[in-house]
Amino acid sequence: MPDVDPDYGVVSDVRALGRIARGHRKRRRLTLETVSGLGNLSPRFLSEFERGKETAEIGKVLKALSLIGLEVVVQPRGWSKRKQVPSTEPQEKA
Repeated sequence: MPDVDPDYGVVSDVRALGRIARGHRKRRRLTLETVSGLGNLSPRFLSEFERGKETAEIGKVLKALSLIGLEVVVQPRGWSKRKQVPSTEPQEKA
């Protein structure tokens, strides 16, 4: 099950971030309801974020990530040796 073993690394779109968050949450055996109760975030918001909702509030996203034990690192593009998380967005043809 891909959601249980998340790929960690560079994130280039919201769906990849949500997929990582969901996999990490499940790996830690946390339910949406548990995370919701810990951080005063609605299960609906958490579910939408994990599904890649483009308009999710950044403050709430950062809070959700922190609650499940993840952090965001900002650095210049290409600086990291970490692997790129594959995008789920359709690729534009040149």
